[in-house]
Amino acid sequence: MTDRVSLGQDFRRIAGALAVPVAVLLFWELLSVSGIFRPQVLSSPVAVAVRWFAYLAPTEAYNPKTYSWISWALSGELLSDTLASLGRVVVGCLIGGGLALPLGLLMGGSRRINRAFNPPLQFLRPIPPIAYIPLAILWFGLGNPPALFLIAIGAFFPVLINTIVGVRNVDSIYLRAALNLGADRLTVFRRIMVPAAMPYILAGARIGIGTGFICVIVAEMIAVNSGLGYRILEAREYLWSDKVIAGMFTIGLLGLGIDLCMNRLSAWLLRWHRGQEN
Repeated sequence: MTDRVSLGQDFRRIAGALAVPVAVLLFWELLSVSGIFRPQVLSSPVAVAVRWFAYLAPTEAYNPKTYSWISWALSGELLSDTLASLGRVVVGCLIGGGLALPLGLLMGGSRRINRAFNPPLQFLRPIPPIAYIPLAILWFGLGNPPALFLIAIGAFFPVLINTIVGVRNVDSIYLRAALNLGADRLTVFRRIMVPAAMPYILAGARIGIGTGFICVIVAEMIAVNSGLGYRILEAREYLWSDKVIAGMFTIGLLGLGIDLCMNRLSAWLLRWHRGQEN
């Protein structure tokens, strides 16, 4: 009886989660079939699914004598573009986050360092990473370097600001207790301030990765000849709206997967935190 109740609850939960997406797809298909929009403007979901599968598969026809099903499914254009974009996001976010994390810890823990670095950083922070595109191309040319530069800028400030806020929001009771027990300032910083700021740091990392995805797509449309952004721009030139939407769909799936991984990582790293208790 308990298993039936649990199964029914799971079914209702899944049905509730799929209700809105299914309704959107049905409405989208209705608009396409009715002829309100031309296929060049808005392709039907079926056309997008067919294009996405063709985007996944290789350009040459499948030959069972020379290709296995696995190699056929994994040797297409989509995989190489996805890996190219994902690699740029990971490297760029590591660069930006790697620079922002120690600086944020120092600025949050020292008023003197904060007074020295805060004015120029607050001056640069409102400038969107996209505004750096001309300079990035002038400095680094075309290819991966300007894309990594833009992604690093996009990831830098979310990690920096969240790290500073996290360090400053450490409860002073913990700090005074550690100092009274004889801990030196380095130990307090390493054993109390950094772990207490970790929820903010991980939140900043999630925001930074999301910003990095925006930056990589823009960079690939301008300075790179590979990746999902480049492929979307190429499809636009030929009025392939189905391939444009297929690329957007892939970006959404990729971002969702990374966010889920970051959420699991945060839950594991912060399992000691009272906000993670079930």
